[in-house]
Amino acid sequence: MLNTPNPTELNLHRLSRVLEISFDDGSNFKLPAEYLRVYSPSAEVAGHGPGQRKVPLGKENVGIDRLEPVGNYAIQIVFDDGHDTGIYSWETLYNLGKHYDDLWASYLEELKEKGYTRKEPAS
Repeated sequence: MLNTPNPTELNLHRLSRVLEISFDDGSNFKLPAEYLRVYSPSAEVAGHGPGQRKVPLGKENVGIDRLEPVGNYAIQIVFDDGHDTGIYSWETLYNLGKHYDDLWASYLEELKEKGYTRKEPAS
């Protein structure tokens, strides 16, 4: 998308398991690995069409092993649980950051609907 801001800085904070990303419009987002994992754009999580999203359970302690560039438009995130099929475009990362509060609340609600009790991650 032409109007999507471009990233100016990308930092992986391994201990806190947070990906920090800054964009050229001045936005700065701190995205937890758990959040990125459960909103992976991969078919395994997002499905192949509307309404097919699958909510991964038990991802409270997931970490990020590495980030791999995909052209000039995205990164591939390799998680320590073996998940590595999602391509996170700059637009996807920007939208995940911009809509974090609503999406996180939706995720917690989805867990509740599945009867899953989320454990606080180990620090």
